[in-house]
Amino acid sequence: MINLQAVLELPVSERIQVVEEIWDSVAKDIANVPLQPWQEEVLDRRVAEFEENPGEGVSWSEVQHRIMGG
Repeated sequence: MINLQAVLELPVSERIQVVEEIWDSVAKDIANVPLQPWQEEVLDRRVAEFEENPGEGVSWSEVQHRIMGG
């Protein structure tokens, strides 16, 4: 069993490392996580909107550029 209190007492840099490692392990198994019905509805709606107006979207590279202050 993991001692959560011990993890919370780690320096911030070490807690960040723990979170990154946990997230990486989750990302490897993401295909095994079922979507909730409401999530499927949102995704279906967004795909339909994109297919109706493909020029309205923004590319991932543009989103990254905006986030990075470009």
